[in-house]
Amino acid sequence: MNQLKIDVKMLDEGIEPPAYAKPGDAGADLRSRVNLTLQPGERALVPTGVAIALPDGYVGLVHPRSGLAAQHGITIVNAPGTVDSGYRGELMVCLLNTDREQAFEIQRGDRIAQLVIQRFESATFNVVQSLSETERGTAGFGSTGVQ
Repeated sequence: MNQLKIDVKMLDEGIEPPAYAKPGDAGADLRSRVNLTLQPGERALVPTGVAIALPDGYVGLVHPRSGLAAQHGITIVNAPGTVDSGYRGELMVCLLNTDREQAFEIQRGDRIAQLVIQRFESATFNVVQSLSETERGTAGFGSTGVQ
């Protein structure tokens, strides 16, 4: 299998570069560059110590780690975060502690998010007076029920 090669600039030598935990994983772990306490309901922009150069036609999507979400209520405010191919700055993760009672401690080097690299298509947007008909039509939120 051919692997896409991504140039990574480490902004902090003490932080590990993005890495996949297991073969076949879609998300590469991103780590915290700082020690931080997230109080209940608090959010913070957390630096990762990593800058990347994505090729044109690719995007980086920063997703929450499922274990942090399920066990501690830690998620990403703008999930998924979008890293455009032209961006060369430090990857930052906007974490949120959704727990109403417990603070959450993040230590420097902790895995805090996952970076998924995907190909994408750019689109041209054509303004029209009407759209083609579909079975769903304009039925939106909740229209298909839960069962």
